[in-house]
Amino acid sequence: MFAVLGPIEITVDGRATLLRSEAQRSLFAAMLANRGNPVGVHTLISELWEDPPRSAENALQAHVSRLRRRLAALEPGRNDSRLITVPPGYQLSIDDDELDAAIFKRRIRRIQNDTAMPASDVADTIRQALSLWRGPAFGGQVRGALGQSLAARYEQARLSALGRLYDSELKLGRDMEIVAELSELVELEPLNERFCEQLMIALYRSGRQADALAAYRRLRARMDNELGVEPSPAIRKFEVAVLAHDPKIGPRADHLALRS
Repeated sequence: MFAVLGPIEITVDGRATLLRSEAQRSLFAAMLANRGNPVGVHTLISELWEDPPRSAENALQAHVSRLRRRLAALEPGRNDSRLITVPPGYQLSIDDDELDAAIFKRRIRRIQNDTAMPASDVADTIRQALSLWRGPAFGGQVRGALGQSLAARYEQARLSALGRLYDSELKLGRDMEIVAELSELVELEPLNERFCEQLMIALYRSGRQADALAAYRRLRARMDNELGVEPSPAIRKFEVAVLAHDPKIGPRADHLALRS
């Protein structure tokens, strides 16, 4: 199993090994971004070095050889190499069932494709998928555009899943149970309007109208200070709804109707 939703970790027969070399992490991430397809030598050089050495191609070849040997040592019973030379570069072979990020995306895709899935099943499925995350993708320790771009896509998928999770939890009336989770999430993602909106609803339904309005004011202040903009009309609807005790955000109401 290859785990990249956190520090890069390779598990074979229940034994986990971390990729500790920064060059190997960045090389692995860049190869993973084009999994199943060749990645050119010059592309990989730009991933590993901002200012490539004179013998960059030889240095890259050395890093590839080290990573290849590392992967082979972890899977002594494997006949073929996971990292092969394919002109004009190299290619990494990992199946979806061997990669935690692919498993995560498959689980999330399942709820996207099943629009009739009950909210409780949606919440359970997303929580199971999110349990695969152990920290920032690649441990937040890769350089190069390919690796960083892939990490950003993984992170965006995680945030989208969290948004869907808390919409489902609100539908189920689990308002008080998710206040602490949402409060922590809003601190980590202070400019995310969707999470602020969900926190406002959970607080309001928990009998904490003043705290719900305070959450909106904090968002507004942060957006003004950091971006120089006002919150969107969409979330302002929820501020008005909280002030007016609008039944559209009452217990077990479909708050999504107000979002549209």
